Amino acid sequence: MGKVRIQRVAMMGGAVLLGVYVLWGSWAFKANKGKGEICEGVEVVVQDNVQEQFLTSADVVAIMKSEEVYPVGKTWKEIDTEKLEKTVERHDMVAQAEAFLTLSGKVKVVVTQREPVLRVMGMYGNFYVDRSGKIMPVSVRSTAYLPVACGYVEKEMAIGSLYEIALFLRNDAFWNVQIEQLYVRRDREVEFIPRVGDHRIVLGPPDGFEKKLENLRLFYEQAIPKLGWQKYSVINLKYRGQVVCTRR
Repeated sequence: MGKVRIQRVAMMGGAVLLGVYVLWGSWAFKANKGKGEICEGVEVVVQDNVQEQFLTSADVVAIMKSEEVYPVGKTWKEIDTEKLEKTVERHDMVAQAEAFLTLSGKVKVVVTQREPVLRVMGMYGNFYVDRSGKIMPVSVRSTAYLPVACGYVEKEMAIGSLYEIALFLRNDAFWNVQIEQLYVRRDREVEFIPRVGDHRIVLGPPDGFEKKLENLRLFYEQAIPKLGWQKYSVINLKYRGQVVCTRR
């Protein structure tokens, strides 16, 4: 059995065990709810699905206490796990929350952080756009190293075409390490600043960006090895099916 297959099996097994554990916790919670026992502890786990830590377990505890859904000291009958989950999920940095009873009789809260894919630092605001295409505030605790959109970036464009571009870049191993910055001009045309090379990439209107980047990839693979990165100051992709370069 290959390494990749073993990893997949392990991941699937872990997911199944977590699912069984959650189901057991839900059943145990309902079974004990009428008994009047007191919850003596809470365990908070913040899933590390991103490199940056926007949220800590202490933050989650503070949310529960401030919103009066902290379970410690309450009887099982008084604890509403669904309300607890929805309360935690209202936090700006939370994507999902699950609460259930553990084998030791505590309430466990598993929180998944929101995952940003684009940082916007434009004329109209400073924020992230997350993987689901929603606005996400900047965290004072951590800074995500992502492509940055600057210039005349309106929120509608940020969660629209720029989000689609950012998601494409993130999911493509080649482009994920190539593009450092997106600049939106006043006319809503887009330019890229690459990590390698001292040149600008003029994308033009964002529609059809996948094909434009495919053309640029071919140019990089075929022309750059012969001409070098310093040959051109501007690489223009806005004209359909063409890569137009401006010499230094």
